[in-house]
Amino acid sequence: MAETAPAPYFSEIARGPDQVEAHWLTTQDGQRIRAGLWRSHGPSAGTILLFPGRTEYIEKYGPLAIDLTDRGFDVLTVDWRGQGLADRSLSDGRLGHVAEFGAFQLDVAALVAHAEALNLPRPWYLLGHSMGGAIGLRALHEGLPVAACAFTAPMWAIRIPFALRPAARLLARFGTALGVSEKLVPTTTIEQYVQVTPFEGNTLTNDPEMYAFLQMQMTQHPELALGGPTVQWLSQAMLECADLRARPSPDVPCVTFLGENEQIVATEAIHDRMARWPSGKLEMIPDAQHEILMEIPQTRRQTCAILTAHFKKHV
Repeated sequence: MAETAPAPYFSEIARGPDQVEAHWLTTQDGQRIRAGLWRSHGPSAGTILLFPGRTEYIEKYGPLAIDLTDRGFDVLTVDWRGQGLADRSLSDGRLGHVAEFGAFQLDVAALVAHAEALNLPRPWYLLGHSMGGAIGLRALHEGLPVAACAFTAPMWAIRIPFALRPAARLLARFGTALGVSEKLVPTTTIEQYVQVTPFEGNTLTNDPEMYAFLQMQMTQHPELALGGPTVQWLSQAMLECADLRARPSPDVPCVTFLGENEQIVATEAIHDRMARWPSGKLEMIPDAQHEILMEIPQTRRQTCAILTAHFKKHV
């Protein structure tokens, strides 16, 4: 069982349920990560293991936790290594870095051990967003004990403009030899996206209130911020996505949500995967961008209704 201890949680910026627990977990390789748990109101329909995307942190999911706990689910989420309040491996903690993508499965193992130690209500379900979609798909292949899964804008391939793909492949392959593996990927910034990008023209959400919410969190707790990825992260992510793409779909019921205006992850990989998932369904969300669960209220309500109905069908 992973070691645990009480951890901080910034309720004033989370705007989540009042019933919350936060713990430090220690992974098998000695990394300290943070887990957050929101309890359902009344009898539980099960526990959702919420796998966040790159740059994310527990408090970002406060509003979603309200939606999910109101629908009867417990929600357990995590600050992956290298982001949020979890341990960061580089001296400049603003860099999004991981030595190898497989290390995230050690974080998954610690989170699952924590869920077991807390005897969280079953069945368990997986909800993976963006990079959490890649981590989650790998975890399913490794036997994650869930009855069903859902993904929003999963990162099953890296979106790279066509003209930049040759350079990206060279960097990914020879970054270590060139001594740039811990350098920021060109065209990205050291600041978190919402810190330097105005709402107008952003690629995350059409909801100005949700965008302001994310900006407020960065202003009040800048220690949660994470900038662009390193060359090593890019290399490892490309290798992981290629390996996952070559594998069959897990035998787990799945629904995946993709916004029609998605501009961050590679959409062709999502269409390809869901066409090969016998017990899977792809839900296209009109006008939505990357943050489907932080979109305009109508989109959030409709998406939550579909994904929780999907979970409740599989007990």
